[in-house]
Amino acid sequence: MSSEYADPIIDYPVPKTRLTTRVALGHFARFMTIGLIVFFLFSVIWVLVYRFTQPPSSFIMRRDRQQGLEIDRRPVPLDQISRHLAVAVITAEDQQFCQHNGFDWTAIGKARTFNEQNETRTRGASTISMQTAKNAFLWPTRSWIRKGFEAYFTSLVEILWPKERIMEVYLNLAEWGMGIYGAESAARHYFGISAANLSTHQAALLAAALPTPTRSNPGSPSTYLSNRASMIEYEMVHLDSTFGACIE
Repeated sequence: MSSEYADPIIDYPVPKTRLTTRVALGHFARFMTIGLIVFFLFSVIWVLVYRFTQPPSSFIMRRDRQQGLEIDRRPVPLDQISRHLAVAVITAEDQQFCQHNGFDWTAIGKARTFNEQNETRTRGASTISMQTAKNAFLWPTRSWIRKGFEAYFTSLVEILWPKERIMEVYLNLAEWGMGIYGAESAARHYFGISAANLSTHQAALLAAALPTPTRSNPGSPSTYLSNRASMIEYEMVHLDSTFGACIE
């Protein structure tokens, strides 16, 4: 066929608005990529710093200070906290602590089923690792965004910290009353002794108070708190040997 009958190729110009949109999307993509890289590096460094140094505070403590509450917190190494307390906390809060990678999927599944079947009551499935990540790095409000960050920091903590360090930070940040934070402050406030000298029963009382720290008094326990502590103490006898070197 003769070329004189071929359709001419016309180079239509791209509309200016489309070019502007492409440029804007390109800038946005680069900005988001750089932002994600910076956030990842910052969060990894942050978690590594807390691997070797005690978190100076938590968002809950800062909130309490802003409300004029005096904070009592005395961080101590794990070897200066009675093993009874670590065993009691694992028994009461997270019996798979030494085995899981930060998430107890069985407990999460049970909690989801329970919450779907109950409109007035909810059940949580936070592990000690998740609570540590929340206390050390995140704000206390509940939202899906916060939950997403909690899962991210929990993964980092499990990758970058040994279990002993997770337990140490948890016990030094846990709330045990109005303005009372950490095992050492709780032991001195409620029992007049150091955390290193806590008995099995005293440790069980502190562990029993964790779900409702501002409404519980381990030093003068209610009937409910005493009964719960007795159950924890009974289970501790059978579970202690299964934790092994996880919290040594």
